[in-house]
Amino acid sequence: MKLTFKILSAIAVYILFTHTNAYSQGCVAIRSTGGLCIMDEHPDSIAHQGGVWLFNSNSRYFRSYKHFVGSEEQKQRIEEGTNVINHSYTQDLVLTRIVNNRWAFSLDIPVVGNSRSSLYEHGRTERRTTHSFGVGDISIRAYAWLLNPVKATKGNIQVGLGLKFPTGTYDYQDYFYNTGTNGARLLGPVDQSIQLGDGGTGIITELNTYYNFTHNFGLYGSFYYLISPREQNGVSTARGGAPSAKAVANGSDVMSVPDQYMIRAGVNYGAGNFNYSLGVRDECLPVHDLVGGSNGFRRPGYIISVEPGITYRINKFSVYSYVPVALVRNRTQSVPDKITTQLTGVDTHGDAAFADYAVNIGVTFKF
Repeated sequence: MKLTFKILSAIAVYILFTHTNAYSQGCVAIRSTGGLCIMDEHPDSIAHQGGVWLFNSNSRYFRSYKHFVGSEEQKQRIEEGTNVINHSYTQDLVLTRIVNNRWAFSLDIPVVGNSRSSLYEHGRTERRTTHSFGVGDISIRAYAWLLNPVKATKGNIQVGLGLKFPTGTYDYQDYFYNTGTNGARLLGPVDQSIQLGDGGTGIITELNTYYNFTHNFGLYGSFYYLISPREQNGVSTARGGAPSAKAVANGSDVMSVPDQYMIRAGVNYGAGNFNYSLGVRDECLPVHDLVGGSNGFRRPGYIISVEPGITYRINKFSVYSYVPVALVRNRTQSVPDKITTQLTGVDTHGDAAFADYAVNIGVTFKF
């Protein structure tokens, strides 16, 4: 069966995102999920091959600067100039070995560059910037089609299982300026949102599916969940200083190692060498983990985006672009927020900065 389009799966970094550090477009730290996985190559195209290699290079960038408490935007932060501004860039390098028309294995190496400017981290008198750069958390994954691709010509389901290793520095340090120390510079761990890794070994689970109505029109869907058994990584959130009594009391004096997930679904339309897609993307850092504890500092939340995309393919080469645009942004109440609420009787709900959109651009080469 000849198809004029390919079904696309989850982008990494993840940001991705990444971090895959790619984020859920802001301070809600969603690590990249890598570049395109092997659903970028429809099984019909490899059904009679002895095995091929795929190399994918995916670039993800966003600028987060709008603060939310729950789903309510704190517009005064921009007006007052007190908002945090994050610039996040992740380059995912993904090498995939397609063993046969059922099985494949991939290796994802993210290279991350971040910057974060703020007032509150530097004495509240002058906006200063901290940075991080290096290799993020490397992951390996195995994929399998549940149905025989030769026979299942209209639709199929692909499952994936892998491991994310704590290869990215999770206690990356830079200098902070604080008027409380007579303007002296303090060397300390940068904010969790721009750390290169989270410090935990994670279990990656994936589910990708598609269904073709015609030769050039179909549906796609994908689900990604990272299970992080480790509760905290031991890195201080005090930016080189001493944690506050409040942070110690509610457990936010050290960084957590949170779970994360991403859901994508939409439609594809093929025309010649082009494939157009339009879907919905939901990225989330949950309040509670599936395995292990959930305390420690994290900014849980989710972002729901509309995700248009375009891919151009010629022979063994393809280039694509996806730009998820935020529709809903919600910074949910964390475990430390809830502990503080119980201790003080005053409702406590932290904030997070989000972006309006993210840009994903990449290339895939089959050899």
